Amino acid sequence: MMAMFFAHRVILDKTKFSEVPTSLQPGVRNILIDSGLEFFIQE
Repeated sequence: MMAMFFAHRVILDKTKFSEVPTSLQPGVRNILIDSGLEFFIQE
């Protein structure tokens, strides 16, 4: 649930991927990749 919340914030450019809590980054990464939006992942 929180991973989806942060994924939406990243997509809406409200939060950068690097600002997502470390514990949620794998889930957010999977959501973005599954959605074809992996370009939002900047490490």
